[in-house]
Amino acid sequence: MKIGDRPIDLDHRPYVVAEIGVNHDGSSKRAVELTDAAADAGADAIKVQLFEADRLLSSAARLAAYQERAGAKDPGDLLRALELGVGELAGAVERAHERGLHAIVTVFSVELVAPAFRIPFDAGKTASTDIINRPLIEAMLDTGRPLLTSTGAATCEEVAAAVEWMAGRPHLLLHCVSSYPTTDEDAALGGRIALERRFPEALGYSDHTTSTDTGALAVAGGACLLEKHLTWSREAAGPDHAASLEPDGMAEYVRLAHRAWRMRGPIVKSVSAPEREVRAVSRQSLTTTRALPRGHRIQRSDLTIKRPGTGLSPAVLERIAGRVLARQIEADVPLTEDHLV
Repeated sequence: MKIGDRPIDLDHRPYVVAEIGVNHDGSSKRAVELTDAAADAGADAIKVQLFEADRLLSSAARLAAYQERAGAKDPGDLLRALELGVGELAGAVERAHERGLHAIVTVFSVELVAPAFRIPFDAGKTASTDIINRPLIEAMLDTGRPLLTSTGAATCEEVAAAVEWMAGRPHLLLHCVSSYPTTDEDAALGGRIALERRFPEALGYSDHTTSTDTGALAVAGGACLLEKHLTWSREAAGPDHAASLEPDGMAEYVRLAHRAWRMRGPIVKSVSAPEREVRAVSRQSLTTTRALPRGHRIQRSDLTIKRPGTGLSPAVLERIAGRVLARQIEADVPLTEDHLV
């Protein structure tokens, strides 16, 4: 999959999405400031959220436990204070493009999809809570933009159904743990690997831990896209600040993720250039125990095993016994194929 002209795959360094979410606290000015912070930190994209509290919440809606811990009293009041409309988000999108970042939007209601994409978002996203929301997923796909889909709190059967709806359209799955913040014990990095075994498009990890190195660990395990919340202050009041990174932390997060990608390298087992010298020096070869004349038929007692590894491998010892020497060879010399008839 690509976002813009940027491929998301193992051959390219991890694509890091700085999730502004609602950490702008309802301020379009702060959304732009956080966009600049994301660019300064080396992120590849920002992500914002588009919702209308009265459209999203019914009279039966209630707060999640992490929202209550953040001090919220009423779900409607919480979300109304954090709303930014399409026009108010446009400044952050414009600033992202000025700074060379992509802009991604999570839309929470079908009715808001069309208005959202009247401004130039590069990709869309559905939240973990909407993995079962087929009308919303299909509306997002119909925009023609790539779609990121989080899978927090979803069963494999629910993910499989969503993957069927998205078949043939550019999309990517993000493994996610819907816990804010997520403890180390609950981070479940292996869950992304398990998900990818069934769904090859499960290349992303949506990170709600408070650490700067979790993304690097995910990249080492094969993740190609990371999503991490960015805030102006982890001490600020609000539902997501505590599970976010401040700008300096985000910069370290990106640095470690890029380092992990360089260290991981291609998903192949090969002999690297530095290893070739070690291989030659430190491996052992079939080596003569005494001087042997031309025409001699080699016996097992004629050979021992010593460094360096420039001669025939010990693995072929039984096949070498009985071979005839094409020329004389001195004692304590690694045996090569050139010595043999």
